[in-house]
Amino acid sequence: MSVDITKSFIRKLATQGETFTSEKFRTLKATYYRIALDYVETYRNDAMMNGLQLDIHSEEKAVEMFAENILTAGHTFLEQPMDTPFIPSWNRVVSAIPDILSQLKEAVELDNEEFSQL
Repeated sequence: MSVDITKSFIRKLATQGETFTSEKFRTLKATYYRIALDYVETYRNDAMMNGLQLDIHSEEKAVEMFAENILTAGHTFLEQPMDTPFIPSWNRVVSAIPDILSQLKEAVELDNEEFSQL
């Protein structure tokens, strides 16, 4: 999921004119990694002060995974820059299915009737 979220951020930035290269993704990864590890340390100190436990090993493993996922998302973007960036807007959905909003309203009302009786 973090790869998909990262790809969404990248595509959004690309639509605003940001250009990306392999080097930029390596820089993003390194920057994220350093800042995230600093936050893990901060949260560890907060936990200690409050008498709580924090599994540093699992937190740092998660940071490493997210850092790698930045590169994965970046490589995917560079290999397939023309992928559809986002889900369609509601205007596009309504254009394709003009009565979608009334269909959704009816479905919600039916669900409310069915489940409010429980």
